[in-house]
Amino acid sequence: MSTSSVLQPPRSRCRPDCDLAPMSPRHLLGHHRPDGDRTPAALPGLAAVAVATAVAFEVAHLVPAVNPATVAVVLGALAANLGLHRPVLHAGTHLASHRLLRIAVVLLGLQLGLPQLVDLGLGGLAVVVVTVAVTFVGTQLLGRALRVPRARALLVATGFSICGASAVAAMSDVADGDEDDTAVAIALVTLCGSLAIVLLPLLRGPLALDPADFGRWVGASVHDVGQTVATANRVPGALTTAVVVKLSRVVLLAPLVAGVGLAARRRARQAGPADQATASRRPPVVPLFVVGFLATIALTSTHLLSATVLATAQQLQEVLLAAALVGLGTGIHVTTLRRTGGRALLLGLSSWLLVAGTAYLGVRFLHP
Repeated sequence: MSTSSVLQPPRSRCRPDCDLAPMSPRHLLGHHRPDGDRTPAALPGLAAVAVATAVAFEVAHLVPAVNPATVAVVLGALAANLGLHRPVLHAGTHLASHRLLRIAVVLLGLQLGLPQLVDLGLGGLAVVVVTVAVTFVGTQLLGRALRVPRARALLVATGFSICGASAVAAMSDVADGDEDDTAVAIALVTLCGSLAIVLLPLLRGPLALDPADFGRWVGASVHDVGQTVATANRVPGALTTAVVVKLSRVVLLAPLVAGVGLAARRRARQAGPADQATASRRPPVVPLFVVGFLATIALTSTHLLSATVLATAQQLQEVLLAAALVGLGTGIHVTTLRRTGGRALLLGLSSWLLVAGTAYLGVRFLHP
């Protein structure tokens, strides 16, 4: 690897000819088109994302069993595979899938607070930690056995063990994968999380779970926060417990990302000069937006923010997440899924069974 290639800033993936660094202000705001049009290139795509996001929330309003995040991913995927995702939209959908998703992760921290961990108790905390650890490690081992690419397996493991799309976004900066890996992981956690809304309440009776234990099971096993709420809401008395357990899982996102980042740096230092040069261009061990996520958790724990502010932030987080998932959905191509879709789908289903089974055993044997 030449010195010039090491020193060259990383190229954006919004389009092949873009020579702007990903964090360049022009890249964030939308650079102008090469034909001289002064309209920021991101605006058409962002407008399309806004329309699709509004449609997703309207569908969820008309069909309460459907989560807006699920509809958003489906709309993006339909646009991509029906030929509606035109090149003029690419810059905007790219910005939505990357920047808006990271802002949504930061705002997610405002739904958390350190006192929630105290309320969870040692038994509840044990359920959360064991479920996350077994799912995260087990999914990567399954991915290795199924010959799923390492980065893709890592992103699937993170999404299923922590909090779906938000966790995938946080880990993508240190996973050393590509946009296909991220899109496939998002598709899998969205698919399985949507199935959980329908299937888990049907299993409550056969598994002999009272509402509180069902809430613990849902909170420890369902991926996205919105999917957790939708699932637990179907059983009266389960919602509060499910949300507390779920958000306690989300707290583990930052240390998990930091641990993976440190392990990657350690492997690079032990490798050859070429790998060390590659490591020098990697993002920080803990991405900046994950630091922001931790900061918002700390801010919430001070109780300085009013209930109105927190409620508004939660609504904004849900809208931004749906918009980001529209953008991510445009990266889901049937041709890509066909190439490794069978193995990746099997990995996702296996990880779903692993997290649900581990959480159930934890609720039964680790929680008093």
